Amino acid sequence: MPPPGEETLEQAVLSKVSRRLIPFMFVLYVVAYLDRINVGFAALQMQDDLGFDAAVYGLGAGIFFLGYFAFEIPSNLAMARVGARVWIARIMLSWGVVSMAMATVAGPWSFYVLRFVLGVAEAGFFPGMILYLTYWFPAAARARAIARFMTGTAIAGVVGGPLSGLLLGLDGLGGWRGWQWLFVVEGLPAVLLGAVVLFYLPDGPADATFLSPAERAWLARRLAADGPAAGGHTTLRAALGSGRVWLLGLLYFLVVQSFYGVSLWLPQIVQRLSGAGDVAVGVVAAVPYVVAAVGMVIAGAHSDRTGERRWHVAVAAAVGAIGLVGAARASAPAAALAALSVSALGIWSALGPFWALPTTLLHGTAAAAGIALVNSLGNLGGFVGPYAIGLLREATGGFAAGLDALAGGLVAAGALALVVGRVEK
Repeated sequence: MPPPGEETLEQAVLSKVSRRLIPFMFVLYVVAYLDRINVGFAALQMQDDLGFDAAVYGLGAGIFFLGYFAFEIPSNLAMARVGARVWIARIMLSWGVVSMAMATVAGPWSFYVLRFVLGVAEAGFFPGMILYLTYWFPAAARARAIARFMTGTAIAGVVGGPLSGLLLGLDGLGGWRGWQWLFVVEGLPAVLLGAVVLFYLPDGPADATFLSPAERAWLARRLAADGPAAGGHTTLRAALGSGRVWLLGLLYFLVVQSFYGVSLWLPQIVQRLSGAGDVAVGVVAAVPYVVAAVGMVIAGAHSDRTGERRWHVAVAAAVGAIGLVGAARASAPAAALAALSVSALGIWSALGPFWALPTTLLHGTAAAAGIALVNSLGNLGGFVGPYAIGLLREATGGFAAGLDALAGGLVAAGALALVVGRVEK
C-alpha cells in the first residue's frame, strides 16, 4: 500500500508533467514526422517532373534512414551531455532548413543527397524524445506517455495528407511547382519551433519551475525508486554488449520497415487504386492515420494498466500483418482502404508498448546509447521497407508483393516480441 496521500500526489505531479510536456512534444513530433513522409505526397508530382521511376523514389525515400542511422548514437550522447533543450532545438533548426531545401531537387543525385542530409540533421530527435520522457515518467506510466507522444506520427498523416494535397494545388504559383511549395511550407514550422524549444522545455525535473519544490522532490524519489530492471543495464559498455538490446533493435527493424513502407508509399497506393486527384488522395490517405491514432492510445493505456508489454507488441504486429495481406489482395478501393486502416491500427499500436521495453531495461548512460542503438537499428528498416517496395513494384508492376513482404516482417516481429524477455542480457 502506498503511504497516505502518495497516490494523490503521484496523480497530481504526473498530470502536471503531462499537461506541460506531452502536447508540446506531440506538436514537435507531428512536424518531424510530416517532414519525413511529405516526400510521399510530393512524389505525386515530383516523379513525373524529374523522371524518377519507382526504384529511384524508393531509394531516395529510404536513404534518409541511412543518414539517421549513422549519426543517431553520437547525437543522443551529445544530448545527454549538453542538455535536452539546446540539443533538440539544434536538431529542429537544422532539419527544418534541409527540409525546405528539398524544393531545389533537380535529379536523382540531388534527391539522394538531400534526403541523406535530412536524416543526418534529424538524427537523435526521436530517441532523444524517448530518453527525455524517461526523465519525467516512472516506468509504470511510460507506455501511455510514449503512445500519446507518438500519436504525432498518426496525426501528421491526418493533418499532412489534406495539407499536402492543398499545397500541391499551388502548382504554378510564383513559378514554382506544387511539390516545391510543399517542402518549403512544411519545413518552416521546424525552424520556428526550434527557437521555441529553447524557452519552453526544461532540461529535467530539477529545472521544472511549473512543479513545486515538494513535487520536484517526490518525482526525483519516484524515478530513483524504479532503479534498473532485473537484468537491466546502467553502463554504455553493458548496453552495447547486450544481446537483448540488439534483439530489441531487430524487433524494431521489422516493425519500422512496415511503418515507413506504408507511410512513404501510401499516397501512391491510394492514387493507383482510386485514380483520384492530389487533394482527394491527401484526404483519403488520412483515414488509416485516424484509425492508427485511436488504436495506439488505447493500446498504450491498456499496456500500462496491465503492466504487460510483449503480448501487446505481438498481437499488434499480427493485426498489422493481416491488414497488409488483405490490402495486397483487395481489388475494390474501399476494401483496400479498410485493409490499410487495419494494418495501420496494428503497426502503430505496437509502438507504445514496444518503447516501454528498452526504457525499462536501460538506465543512466546506457539509456542514451542503448535507446539510440535500438532506434538506429530499427530505422534501418525505414530504408529497407520503402526501397523494397520500390524494387518489387518495378519487378512486378504492382504493390502486392511489397505488402506481402512487409507482412512477413511483422509476423517475425511478433514472434521476437514473445521471446525477447527470455534472452540473456
